[in-house]
Amino acid sequence: MRKIIFYTVPILILSFFIFIMNSGGYYKRPRGEIDNVPKYIEAVKKDLLEEEWDGALKNAEKLELAWDKVVQRIQFSVEREEINAINAGLARLLGFIEGRDKGGALAEINEIGEHWRDLEK
Repeated sequence: MRKIIFYTVPILILSFFIFIMNSGGYYKRPRGEIDNVPKYIEAVKKDLLEEEWDGALKNAEKLELAWDKVVQRIQFSVEREEINAINAGLARLLGFIEGRDKGGALAEINEIGEHWRDLEK
């Protein structure tokens, strides 16, 4: 009996950690409207193309809030570099929108979208 426990407990613990480390794709899926990152990426991109700066700013702020919700769930299962890249991209995006720089803002939102897609790889 003791030998079974001796082998079972470490196997269960390792299995649990392997599950957590490989669950990024599942945990990044939206759970509701408030954490739907892909929706807000598309909304910001659409507003930028139409030069709706107020709408782009509001959607970028919603994107930032959605990202804050998602990052809490995925922080243990994705690379820290990707999380930092999205954080920096969001900060630059807000700066470009406030400065009404369409080209820079579009470049940033596309880069954020690319990092978002790379999270589950």
